[in-house]
Amino acid sequence: MQLKNKVIYILSQQPWGEMFISKHHYAVELARLGNKVFYINGPDQEGILKPGQVAITPTGIDGLACVTHRLPFPYFFKFKARAVYDYLLRFHIHNIIKKAGAPDIVWSFDLSDTMPLRMFPASAKKIYMPVDELNETTALKAAQTADIIYSVTYEILDKFKSYAAPKVFLNHGVASQFLNNDLSAVSNDPIQVGLSGNFLRPDIDRATLLNIVEQHPKVIFNFWGSIDHASSNLVPYEDEAATNFINTLRQLPNVKLHGQVAPVKLAEEMKQMDGFLICYDIQKDQSGGTNYHKVLEYLATGKVVVSNNVTTYAHYPGMIEMTSDRNNNNELPGLFSKVINNIGSYNALSKQQERVSFAEGFTYHNQLKRIEADL
Repeated sequence: MQLKNKVIYILSQQPWGEMFISKHHYAVELARLGNKVFYINGPDQEGILKPGQVAITPTGIDGLACVTHRLPFPYFFKFKARAVYDYLLRFHIHNIIKKAGAPDIVWSFDLSDTMPLRMFPASAKKIYMPVDELNETTALKAAQTADIIYSVTYEILDKFKSYAAPKVFLNHGVASQFLNNDLSAVSNDPIQVGLSGNFLRPDIDRATLLNIVEQHPKVIFNFWGSIDHASSNLVPYEDEAATNFINTLRQLPNVKLHGQVAPVKLAEEMKQMDGFLICYDIQKDQSGGTNYHKVLEYLATGKVVVSNNVTTYAHYPGMIEMTSDRNNNNELPGLFSKVINNIGSYNALSKQQERVSFAEGFTYHNQLKRIEADL
């Protein structure tokens, strides 16, 4: 099936906003290919809309609109009266389709079974794409009637082995604006290290990260992403521990908190870095240390990436500098120091070119070509 001139629904629990992750980038690239794309947020639970209201608003990107909606019945039916929820949800989805038009493709990233594929017309091609570690009971149910299942880890795909639908590994994608065509082996003075993401997440290894920052006072650490609940369009997780962590970062003289920025600005600023750091607690990590969307964005700059253990990149040896231990990050501070103290070697032009070439193979345009061949 050609991914052109189609009406495509993207289902996501992460709403449209300033920060982009894979589902947002896929929506943009699908629109660029000439499709009519509707990014459907999770139901409004804050009472912003009237019960049953469906609002379609432009995103500023040609061919891409955002759908916000409120269920015409209490959301808690999902947990307390699931049969009633499912029955009433069909009418609500019918109203969305009435406003947006019948979909040719429904592409779900929704692991919560809030807007399940089985509720959409059988005539639509259905793609299910879990990209984070999941609650098996809920996510397996949400995937019912999927025509194909993609995931960014083999571990997640294995959980769907009972399904007849094809199960395909598809690495994360990278937006073309992150690719660096102006490589330089000259390091900044002082050295600049970048980190991006949602810094309110409880699975960040805060103790190790603070230890690394404090041990390298001459290195500037740049943080792009969510640092408070109000500005986050991703899952906020704001609690006292997260607030204390952010406040500690604010007080460190070698830390710059940039907050959320538009993808184009993020891409340009990341190209100015000398390296990148990933520091999650694998035992708490929602991805279980299997794969991260940001890895390809970092590699696309050409610069070295230092990380906790990531199973997917065991299949791509040498692409990132990662710890060997799956149980803790005790190795990470030492590994980071080793890389920073030899930054010229790790960022030799030949190594940068290798990283950029690798990332180029996973642009969202190339990923959609792979998907197109499967449909």
